[in-house]
Amino acid sequence: MITKRTGITRILYATYYSLKGLRAAFKSEAAVRQEVFALLVLIPVTFLLEVTSVERILLVMSLLIVLITELLNTAVEKLCDHVSTDIHLLIGRAKDIASAAVFISLTLAGFTWVSILW
Repeated sequence: MITKRTGITRILYATYYSLKGLRAAFKSEAAVRQEVFALLVLIPVTFLLEVTSVERILLVMSLLIVLITELLNTAVEKLCDHVSTDIHLLIGRAKDIASAAVFISLTLAGFTWVSILW
């Protein structure tokens, strides 16, 4: 029987595996590296801007949504590539849909930044 971890042990293991996943995505995907770099530059910029706290939160959240979506897109692509490296209509469609989610998150981030800063 498998015993599940509980309490602080579960949280520590979950954190370890989450950081492991982030590190793997960072190493294998240029888009993740670019988005992390953008986060490292733009988040400090939000503290230099004359915006309200709520606007600052929205600016940062819009950037984090892009990274979250990119990580999910990367997971879909890795899983699809594991299932088959052949060209397949449904696998192609799954990858395109995940990519579309990234595009929409980037559009949302752009819209948020333009709306607040204009």
